[in-house]
Amino acid sequence: MNDWQNAGFGVYIHWPFCLHKCPYCDFNSHVSREIDQTRWRAAILSDIRRSAAEIPDRRVDTVFFGGGTPSLMPPETVAAIIAEIDKNWGLKPGAEISLEANPTSVESGRFAAYSDAGVNRVSMGIQALNDTDLRRLGRMHTATEARAAFDIARKQFKRVSFDLIYARQGQTLAGWEQELKQALDMAVDHLSLYQLTIESGTRFGDLYAKGKLRDLPKDDDAADMYLKTHDICENHGMRAYETSNHARLGAESRHNLIYWRYGDYVGIGPGAHGRITVNGSKQATEAYRAPEKWLLETEKSGWGRAISEPVSQQEQAAEYLMMSLRLNEGSDLRRFENLNGQPIPLTTIQRLESDGFVKQENGRLRTTHKGRPLLNAILRELL
Repeated sequence: MNDWQNAGFGVYIHWPFCLHKCPYCDFNSHVSREIDQTRWRAAILSDIRRSAAEIPDRRVDTVFFGGGTPSLMPPETVAAIIAEIDKNWGLKPGAEISLEANPTSVESGRFAAYSDAGVNRVSMGIQALNDTDLRRLGRMHTATEARAAFDIARKQFKRVSFDLIYARQGQTLAGWEQELKQALDMAVDHLSLYQLTIESGTRFGDLYAKGKLRDLPKDDDAADMYLKTHDICENHGMRAYETSNHARLGAESRHNLIYWRYGDYVGIGPGAHGRITVNGSKQATEAYRAPEKWLLETEKSGWGRAISEPVSQQEQAAEYLMMSLRLNEGSDLRRFENLNGQPIPLTTIQRLESDGFVKQENGRLRTTHKGRPLLNAILRELL
């Protein structure tokens, strides 16, 4: 059995276009006034066909439409992509098919068409539940519009998640607690709760470098928000199955679990990354980032792949550990040893365990409540 089969096989589709670039966003997203939908649909379908020719005889566990804002895609394009994936690989019965949406791009007719196309899970980028902070985050919707869009999605899909950002400008712990409780009252079965990070190359990154991004919470306050988030969600039956993701039992994002459990996934679209096993060899792939470059290359060669490099066994072991330790279930130590050729030194594990940062049981290693905020430091010790 190839290692990827421990975790499954997914397909990620990247739609790079947005109505507006948010100041905190470092994703590969672009504002474009005109999009040739026919060309883009044909190119994505071509990329799927060539990728399937490289790794045939697979069955797809999950499909994820990300971006950008994939809810700006015409529903007929979404339907054609799902059909092409099924034709070339085959979708497993009950495959999870997720689509990200922004409240500004939601209307009931479009969501009904996505459902008819095969989408069965939606993830909404709400980000804040008050208008002041939405404006600070550069969002184009109001809190009222966000709630209305969420209600539309909830009526159309059984599985609906939404994102919020905390540790925002001017935010207090008490304010975040109140907002989080509102979010939990809204939530269906899944929440993604991310601490605001300031990334270079973003508008926020530029302002921060100039000392003009004011009123960010101090590190200790942000850490308190993180810990309080986990406590409140746990008490509401939405446990943290991953560092930033909370769900009721059985409602976890199965696509994201493929990443965190280190399965195989194909990346389709501009800038999309992949990890695929080709003839027993793990490959790291990356597509051209610029949308126009990706489109031209795909029309010329059948896909927009810019990089395909082998991943050594030791690199695979490190990547597996880095991803799986984000999960509440932790890492399978035997699987790590099989990839790495040797185990993590027992003395290292015992030292971290005695400090209360990790716990080892039943052949698995996981971080504790105390250790989760220090994951990067723990990984440096283990690796």
